[in-house]
Amino acid sequence: MDKKFKSILEEISDYAPTRDKELFIESRAQQVIASAVHLLKLLKENYDSETADDLSKRLIRAITSNDEDKFRRKIRAIRESKIIKGQP
Repeated sequence: MDKKFKSILEEISDYAPTRDKELFIESRAQQVIASAVHLLKLLKENYDSETADDLSKRLIRAITSNDEDKFRRKIRAIRESKIIKGQP
């Protein structure tokens, strides 16, 4: 086949508009921020103020340090203490 003829797939991919990286990043950031705000509200609704504050700080530190275990360890400790106390 002649080089000047492209496959249909190549034609479609060339025709499709390219994604705007900044728009994608902005959209993704909005989703992540909305999820984090919702999570912080859930923490305040479901834990006493001291525990909710500690978990909120751990969440923020986990994000800034790229270490999700900082938050997970505390949640696990809370869950295990409830099991020991016999709470659901």
